[in-house]
Amino acid sequence: MCAKSKPDLDAAYALKTPEDSRRLYAAWAETYDAGFAEASDYVLPKKVAEQFVDAGGGGAVLDIGAGTGLCGQALAVLGVTQVDGTDISPEMLEVAQKKRVYSTLFAADVTLGLPVSDGHYDGVVSSGTFTNGHVGPGALDELLRVTRAGGLLALSINGVHFETWGFAQKLDALAGQIVDLRLPEIRFYGAHATGAHKDDTGYVALFRKR
Repeated sequence: MCAKSKPDLDAAYALKTPEDSRRLYAAWAETYDAGFAEASDYVLPKKVAEQFVDAGGGGAVLDIGAGTGLCGQALAVLGVTQVDGTDISPEMLEVAQKKRVYSTLFAADVTLGLPVSDGHYDGVVSSGTFTNGHVGPGALDELLRVTRAGGLLALSINGVHFETWGFAQKLDALAGQIVDLRLPEIRFYGAHATGAHKDDTGYVALFRKR
């Protein structure tokens, strides 16, 4: 990403490397909630939290790509309060910390591995991480590693990213490790959204670790 690029959704979708992500989200952290999420009627974090809870999720939960804490905040409203969060951007996590909904926050690149023991969490959520310019299906192995047997995962996946990066094939390959797979389709933005991405859709991949 060019150093002069404006921090916005187009810039996020154009990311190529983890270092690009760190630069963009460092610049975006302080204005992300009001300048993007509220202004764009970004409802995805709330929908992921709802899908997780409706499917029976709870206990100790890890929020992957926690960002400024919007999904953690939505989980707290729904009564899920034992939530840790991780993100590639320390600056985004500083904003998340101020929401006081996380037990622990730590910076990490999920594609390189998480500093978490096997089977540590009862559930994993992710809102907005599996999307264009971000994380591909290979990271699902690491998420399963840190989830206990029977634990629930709820991961939003951008619709275009799902097709072009081979998520369907990856989920098929994991058939021996996961059960109860569902892929409800959702809209990422609410009725008040405007702009080129207002009609973006995708899936919440819901499944349990075998």
